[in-house]
Amino acid sequence: MRSQQLRWIPNALTFLRIVLVIPFAGALLDGGYRLALAIFAVAALTDAIDGFLARTFNWKSRLGAIADPLADKALLITTYLMLTITGVLPVWLFALVLGRDLLIVCGGLAFHYGVGRFEMEPSIPGKMNTFIQILAALVIIILMAGLSMEPWILTASIWVVALSAVFSGGHYVLVWGVRAWRAKRS
Repeated sequence: MRSQQLRWIPNALTFLRIVLVIPFAGALLDGGYRLALAIFAVAALTDAIDGFLARTFNWKSRLGAIADPLADKALLITTYLMLTITGVLPVWLFALVLGRDLLIVCGGLAFHYGVGRFEMEPSIPGKMNTFIQILAALVIIILMAGLSMEPWILTASIWVVALSAVFSGGHYVLVWGVRAWRAKRS
């Protein structure tokens, strides 16, 4: 009984992460990179804790399954947007990161309404892309905060994120394109 009363905690942590996007964006926009780093750390911690609780105690919910990846995506897109607005990252990289996500969402909707039921399954390249984007954002914020980080990391991060976005986006198009083609043929 007690465990059932605590099922709300993972979703509350997810919504806290969504709320943290606002002060995080403000800190990045104002050049408060150390504050942004602290908020990013809190957001990462809440992500880890809510995932652990949901899996360990089976406190999974349909709301959490939708809200958790949206919270992660909101934080990442906000990071790349703010770093682009402030001139840290090039506009083309933000367009590539956002374009990949829009391609996947629009492709999923097209598949769902044109072919059949679409169950979003993150692919290994998709998971790797998310990890690369998070790691790149983290090291760039550390660099901008004036903490110990090699300056070349900025250029390297830009290119690794770009290559990963193109590869994982292409992978989704290929996999779901083949599935659509097979479904239409049968």
